Amino acid sequence: MRRRTTGIALATTTLLLALTGCDAAGDKAGDIVSSATAAVASAAEEKMNEVKDGVNAGADVSAGPTSADGDRTVATITATNPKDKNADYTIMVDFRDGDGNLLDAVVLNIDGVEPGKSKTGTARSNRTLSGTPKAEIAQALRH
Repeated sequence: MRRRTTGIALATTTLLLALTGCDAAGDKAGDIVSSATAAVASAAEEKMNEVKDGVNAGADVSAGPTSADGDRTVATITATNPKDKNADYTIMVDFRDGDGNLLDAVVLNIDGVEPGKSKTGTARSNRTLSGTPKAEIAQALRH
């Protein structure tokens, strides 16, 4: 009986170690993805900071629904120029999952939008995104 109990205990310990190892590997993979996402968001913010003489134009810009384009997620972004001269727009678009978690961030330029007119551009994710992400305007600058 002792040999059988020892065998069961050993098998249980091995299973727990294997499961813990899987959890640790999953946690490590999640940490790597989170770090990569944070790095992409930081790079996008740096691009936004490079815009000179830009004014907040969040009200001028909207994001359409997302769709798949090959292995990437895309969304149509629309900039509407309310001013009386041509304007260029630099827009940071966040792709978020259903829980609001940041999956990716991209910077898009829409140039030469005429006064009182709208013009569109396509925000394209940097990598494959799972689920049905939503595109959100994180920041928009008119210049």
